[in-house]
Amino acid sequence: MNAPFGLKADTLALPQPYLLFLGDTVERGFAKTALGLRDWAPEKCVGELALPGAAVSTGLPPMTPAQAYAAGARALVIGVANAGGVIPQSWRASLVEALEAGLDIVAGMHTRLADIPELSQAAALLGRRLIDIRVPPADIPVATGRKRSGKRLLTVGTDCALGKKYTALALARAFAERGVPSDFRATGQTGIMIAGGGMPMDAVVSDFEAGAAELLSPDAAAEHWDVIEGQGSLAHPAYAAVSLGLLHGSQPDVFVVCHEPGRTDMLGTAGYQVATIEEIIDLTLALGRRTNPNIRCGGVSFNTSALDEADAEEVIRRESERLGLPIADPVRGGPAFDALVDSCLA
Repeated sequence: MNAPFGLKADTLALPQPYLLFLGDTVERGFAKTALGLRDWAPEKCVGELALPGAAVSTGLPPMTPAQAYAAGARALVIGVANAGGVIPQSWRASLVEALEAGLDIVAGMHTRLADIPELSQAAALLGRRLIDIRVPPADIPVATGRKRSGKRLLTVGTDCALGKKYTALALARAFAERGVPSDFRATGQTGIMIAGGGMPMDAVVSDFEAGAAELLSPDAAAEHWDVIEGQGSLAHPAYAAVSLGLLHGSQPDVFVVCHEPGRTDMLGTAGYQVATIEEIIDLTLALGRRTNPNIRCGGVSFNTSALDEADAEEVIRRESERLGLPIADPVRGGPAFDALVDSCLA
C-alpha cells in the first residue's frame, strides 16, 4: 500500500524503509504509530528498536540502528504517540545513535526534533535530516461552513486510540474494491506516513481546525467519497476540541462510531469513563447537523483485538441487535464488515 486511494506517495518524500522506535513504552495505545505502519505499510518496515522497560512490540525483528541500516533502513521513525507528544531525555541517546548509524529521523511528535540541541547538533554534523510530520501548512483559512460537493465519511470514537484510522483505511479500501471513487484523508501522523499526505489536525491552532478540515476534503465529484480519519473523541476531556473542529469542517454525510468493547477508562485521563456508543451517536448527530443537516450514523466499528474469535462474534452480534445498527471489526472482515460497508454507501 504505497499510495492508498489516490494520494501521491511522493508528497512527503520520506526516506524509507523504516526502523520503528518504540522507546520505553508500556501502553499499547501509545505505540499506535509503529503498529499502524506495521499493519498498513509493512513493506516500509525492517525492524524495531525498544529501550529497556518497554512492554510493547510490533513483532518485527529487534535491531540496533547499525543493524537496521545494514538491512536497508534509511530512517528511524518514532513510533510512539504519547501524551503531549514529547521526546523524553531517556530516548535521546538512542536517537543520536541512529543519526550516527546513517539514519534520518522521522517523527510525528509535538516536540520538534530540531528543538532538541543534541539532535540538531548531531544532524548538522553528520548531514542527516530531522523530519517533523506534525507541522500544518501555513495560511490555513477560517472555515466558511459552505457545503461542498462530493460525499464524506468520518470515523468518530468513544475514546482515543481504538481504531478510527484502521476503520477509515479499511472502509476506503473496501469502497475502492467495489469501484467507488474514494480517497483516504489522513489527519494524524501515522495516517500521513502511510498515505504520503494529509493534515495533522491536532497541531492546528484551534480557530482554524474546521478550516483545515475543509482544506483536507475539498469539492469533489458527486459520486466521490472522502473517507476521513477521525481524531480524539467528542467526549474526551482533553481532546474534544480537535474532534469538534474536524466534525464541523469535514461535514460528513455518514459517520462510523469506533469502540473497544471492555475498555472502561479513557486513555491517559484517569477518572473518566469511556463514553457509550449511544452518547457518541447523539453528540455527533447534534453537533454535526450544524454543518450537514443530513448527517447519519452508518454503523459501528469494534476493535476486538483483545477477544478471541468466538467472543468477538458474540459481542458484535449482541450489540448489533441491541443498537439496531451494523457492527463489525474491520480487521476481522467477513459478512459483518460487508454489511457495514453496505450501510455506509446506502
